Amino acid sequence: MERRAFLSLTAIALAASLAGCNTTSTPTEAANKRQEIDAGVDGALKKLFSTTPGAQAVADKAKAILVFPSVIAAGLVVGGEYGEGALRKGGTSIGYYKTSTASFGLQIGAQSKAVFLMFMTDAALQKFQTSDKGWTAGVDGSVAVAKTGANGVLDTATTGAPIVGFVLTNSGLMANLSFEGTKVSRLDI
Repeated sequence: MERRAFLSLTAIALAASLAGCNTTSTPTEAANKRQEIDAGVDGALKKLFSTTPGAQAVADKAKAILVFPSVIAAGLVVGGEYGEGALRKGGTSIGYYKTSTASFGLQIGAQSKAVFLMFMTDAALQKFQTSDKGWTAGVDGSVAVAKTGANGVLDTATTGAPIVGFVLTNSGLMANLSFEGTKVSRLDI
């Protein structure tokens, strides 16, 4: 019983800390927050294109790209992830979003990663943009994880999906992961 109470309290504390991450009280603070997010998005895209051969070509075909330049993942048995980013269309931010994921199991530590969702079809983008209560990967749309082959080039089987996801850490492009359960909601800034 004590273990269950500890896990519940940990989950509640994590959720409360993540919920308070996106509050702005003045128009100036909101404008500063948008500028901060846009600068992070610019840097993350530049890093993706310089370290992942073929990513620029996929991005050029995308209808829009959702970029979370810094998704922080932390956990001690109960874990969570949170990040803020922007939806880019034609190189311009057309909306600001937050992402969050909760997880349970054996885990300890923290890490930061950049997450990219490239909407390759108008239908996938429209479904994302019209989701009133948030969008969840695996429920509202399937995300194909971009993979590189032995030759270092992106696998064309994954890049032909309606939504292509990239995850970039300091050590490079991550593979063998899932976007399932990742929740994306509009930021009010």
